[in-house]
Amino acid sequence: MSRFALFGPGYVGARLAEAVGARGWTVARIGRAEIDDAGSALATATHILSTVPPDEHGDPVLRRYRPALARAPRWIGYLSSTGVYGDTGGAWVDESAPVGHGRRSARAVADREWLSLGAHVFRLPGIYGPGRSQLDRIVSGAAYRVELPGQVFSRIHVDDIVAAVIAGFGAPPGAYNIADDCPAPQDEVTAYAARLLGAPMPPVVPPENLPPTARAFYAENRRIANGRAKRLLGWQPVYPSYREGLRALSATISPASVSAPPSAAVTDQR
Repeated sequence: MSRFALFGPGYVGARLAEAVGARGWTVARIGRAEIDDAGSALATATHILSTVPPDEHGDPVLRRYRPALARAPRWIGYLSSTGVYGDTGGAWVDESAPVGHGRRSARAVADREWLSLGAHVFRLPGIYGPGRSQLDRIVSGAAYRVELPGQVFSRIHVDDIVAAVIAGFGAPPGAYNIADDCPAPQDEVTAYAARLLGAPMPPVVPPENLPPTARAFYAENRRIANGRAKRLLGWQPVYPSYREGLRALSATISPASVSAPPSAAVTDQR
């Protein structure tokens, strides 16, 4: 029987655990507080995946289990971030590009360390899905726009991440960009979501008024190429752009639930 050890069953991990469990696998979900006590789960696992981001001391899973993972004749994987590429000025970037030049320096270190262990490293852009999209921000009244001409980024639906990881079970190790086919400005996505809901257009917020983490996000600009994942994983996104993804999600949201846009305070969206 296949046994799946999952570190960090958060938003993506929960969906992945459900999908793997539906295949008849045994799933051990290991939260942050349980990392130090996961030895028995690792000893019997046929597949190991970490979704845990680094902390101020580095990667907590590698800190505790690097020797065991290095010896493991098993499938191992790690969910990383396309933020490891830093700013490319809007240019396309694939897995051959250097990492570690952006704001995600700790993540870039963890990314390289997992690769050195022979892991399947899935680099993810902005993640959206049920309960976590521009539709939900518009419903809550938390959405806003930032007019930055030329600024684009890639995104990925959570179910397409799940499909890519499962496809990776039979693929060679290495780095894989898991992104949709249509990088786009965030304002374009926000406007499309508002139109789907028949909601007022969210307000424009000057970049200098954004929270620090949001300003850092908008300071980077890149398009993520997903060709390697398509070739080697045999993977195709079910939601090749935000349009298909948001249309599917909008069917579960009532326009009557939409709140009025905020008039003053802005909260960080990411």
